[in-house]
Amino acid sequence: MAARTRMQLNIMNSRVTALVAQDPQRWALAGDQLYIDMDLSPDNLPPGTRLSIGSAIIEVTSPPHTGCKKFVARFGLDAMMFVNSGIGKELNLRGINAKVIQAGTIHSNDVAEKIVR
Repeated sequence: MAARTRMQLNIMNSRVTALVAQDPQRWALAGDQLYIDMDLSPDNLPPGTRLSIGSAIIEVTSPPHTGCKKFVARFGLDAMMFVNSGIGKELNLRGINAKVIQAGTIHSNDVAEKIVR
């Protein structure tokens, strides 16, 4: 599977985003497409886990989302070091990647739910 297919969506935990960004107006600077209030750790969402959000279905993929120079420029080196610390990596604080299984519409207050297969 091509890397682009495995990294169609970047997802970050909304609480971590709030901590790093400080102001809701700055959330978009993180560069993620979805911000959800869910444990993004591999223990809770291992690759292959499917989520239903709105009318869309997505699948967690394995490439890690570790951030980039833009993240450092926008939030500082301390923020990057925090999300990529040992515990930060264990919990996927910088976020996860996913691919679209079923296209659909997602609204701001839609709940992300794990799909049991």
